[in-house]
Amino acid sequence: MSATDGTPIVLLHALPLDSSMWRAQTRALAARGHTVLALDQRGFGQEPLGSAAPSLEVVADDLAAALDRRGVEHVVLAGCSLGGYTAMAFLRRHPGRVRALALLSTRATADSPEAAARRRSFADGIRNSATRDRLVEATTPALLGATSRDRRPATLAEVLATAGAADPEAVAWAQEAVAARPDSLDVLRAADVPALVVVGDEDELVSVAEGRTAADALPRGKLVVLPGVGHLPPLEAPDATTDLLTALHDAAAAMPHTAREGR
Repeated sequence: MSATDGTPIVLLHALPLDSSMWRAQTRALAARGHTVLALDQRGFGQEPLGSAAPSLEVVADDLAAALDRRGVEHVVLAGCSLGGYTAMAFLRRHPGRVRALALLSTRATADSPEAAARRRSFADGIRNSATRDRLVEATTPALLGATSRDRRPATLAEVLATAGAADPEAVAWAQEAVAARPDSLDVLRAADVPALVVVGDEDELVSVAEGRTAADALPRGKLVVLPGVGHLPPLEAPDATTDLLTALHDAAAAMPHTAREGR
């Protein structure tokens, strides 16, 4: 699998952002000869929310359908936060289609009952027009690390603007879907593909220890901790993220053909 063989790198965005968060990687990876698909998930960007009940399985099947429409069978799959949860759901439902995996700012375990309740409470607050704006303003800065908040004001402004423009019902739907997700450690243990777990050392939402748990579950997993980075490595460390994805694609290319086909 070379950069020019057509196997795409698929990029899945964080909540409550959209595929534009990957624009630096999309440009840089394409310049290196890769096919890149940065896709909006259900309810974000140009994708309608639809009427399905909240479920990451629904979003995973959306991804499978989007790949089918493009005639794509196998991918190098990278997801950040919500995108990582979608990637694990995709692995569960369509395991043979993933040639390599990158999980950024994502935990592999299910939410505790308390954490799930907080997500559902957040969803209720986002749906309520009386509390929505204050909630977005209060919680969105935590998506960036302290260093980025201090040194990258334009990035903070962009994240706040994108979060404020997101469809409240889509944000609530996604939070409820994530709250209901199962533990995915079994899925990762079965994923014998090159894999990266990327965590920022200033991430206030997913800890390095949680990243290590996910990486340890992956047979070929590697944990990468990015200094001075919070929950959004593609925006906070764009060059490092691009380099990691390039190396992941190269690692998949180095695997024997039979291993890549899952035989």
